[in-house]
Amino acid sequence: MVNSELHLKKAREIADLVNNGQIKAVEVAKYFLERAKKLDEKINAFNSFTSELCLKQAAEVDQKILNGEKLPLAGVPIAIKDNICVQNTKTTCSSKMLENFVAPYESTVTNRLWAAGALCIGKTNLDEFAMGSSTEHSAFGPTRNPWDLNRVPGGSSGGSAAAVASRMVPLSLGSDTGGSIRQPAGLCGVVGLKPSYGFVSRFGLIAFASSLDQIGPFAADIEDAQLLLSVIAGSDERDSTSLKNIPSFQAQLERKLNLKDLKVGLIKELMLNDRNAPADLVLKFNESVQSLKEAGAEIKEISLPISTAHALDVYYIIAPAEASSNLARYDGVRYGYRYETATGLNSMYGQTRAKGFGKEVIRRIMIGTYALSAGYYDAYYKKALQVRRLISEEFEKVFADFDILISPTSPMTAFPFGDKLNDPLAMYLCDIATIPANLAGLPAISINCGFDQQNLPIGFQLMAAHGQDQKLMDASFAFESIFKTQTNTESQIPAIAL
Repeated sequence: MVNSELHLKKAREIADLVNNGQIKAVEVAKYFLERAKKLDEKINAFNSFTSELCLKQAAEVDQKILNGEKLPLAGVPIAIKDNICVQNTKTTCSSKMLENFVAPYESTVTNRLWAAGALCIGKTNLDEFAMGSSTEHSAFGPTRNPWDLNRVPGGSSGGSAAAVASRMVPLSLGSDTGGSIRQPAGLCGVVGLKPSYGFVSRFGLIAFASSLDQIGPFAADIEDAQLLLSVIAGSDERDSTSLKNIPSFQAQLERKLNLKDLKVGLIKELMLNDRNAPADLVLKFNESVQSLKEAGAEIKEISLPISTAHALDVYYIIAPAEASSNLARYDGVRYGYRYETATGLNSMYGQTRAKGFGKEVIRRIMIGTYALSAGYYDAYYKKALQVRRLISEEFEKVFADFDILISPTSPMTAFPFGDKLNDPLAMYLCDIATIPANLAGLPAISINCGFDQQNLPIGFQLMAAHGQDQKLMDASFAFESIFKTQTNTESQIPAIAL
């Protein structure tokens, strides 16, 4: 008999139950498939469910357990962002352009997940080609925030964040190019991690901006995120940007980290105030910082004038430029959507791209193509790369004196649908605190530090130096423990998930 509250268990608890023979992986799979399909009628976190694959994987896990094997993610259901390839499964990027594309190969991260015993529940919704901060830019409709179905879950990995927040799955994968894991994690009240660039293979991730993209985990807490990252991290010869020597990383956290040994920098320019954020959000974030100080953390205000003033501008030159190049392959010739009634080759190219891509993707392709065009390359793209180098150097100098940097994840909590849809600049500003880490290739994470007056989650961001992912996770665990003592545990789960 399956426990009716199995969805409230952590991933590591489910793995222990399956490894110890207390429950069958097939039973876990059926429970979560039924639950996810029912809840998703209200949330729209999934583009597709992979029931047949999930049950097949579960049967294989059960057989391995009978043979005496122990698997780190035995029978743990997981959702995969729909821009990560799962072999023989649709991978759409939430775009009409790839609506019927079936991945012919397996991504490195999913290959590692299946070997560890994880079960694929389905593919999650996202802003088209991962371009957006609200999951409203999806060809398959918006995902709803489990805390308030009239509000966005953030983006672009909104489906993955909402699936974990509503406990449709204990774990999910997203991708983060400028905050696409951390921002929705903050708005949905879950843990969302962007690892160091190169820490996790990008092989099988459909590219948006190749020098910025990074796959990472969503989980209900730090321990589950740590476990998932330990499975997917590692070098990969099929990804030339993968780190050849992955820094030491383990499945277990340092539970007794002494906060007094941590030097923490509070980024002055990203602090919330009454001019840039609601008063209750400002108050709650400041209370969270104060609670860390009272617990013994040494926190000093630091300044990142280049990174905070120019990161957004630099990002919206480099990312669209790389997107313009990466998305040039969608021409209606080899695969994907094709406009069939065109009168000639040029017409077919133009109509395919005009009708296959949504407005936000077209906007970014146009920006990127302009920045790379003759006469503008030096003025925009080349200069953006130079400033990006200055941003990296600024972080290097700060991390010579500090272990961890902290800031809000976002200057706002979840906003209503349509609130920023017609104002691209307002939407882009949602990522003002998250983009610098991508430009510098740093590991960064969002954890929940409480709720505003509307009971919407507030994200708290931590960053560490490149390659210091273990230090980041240990610090996050310590911070999370402190925040949980201040917040009612029940209120950390939206009502729709209970």
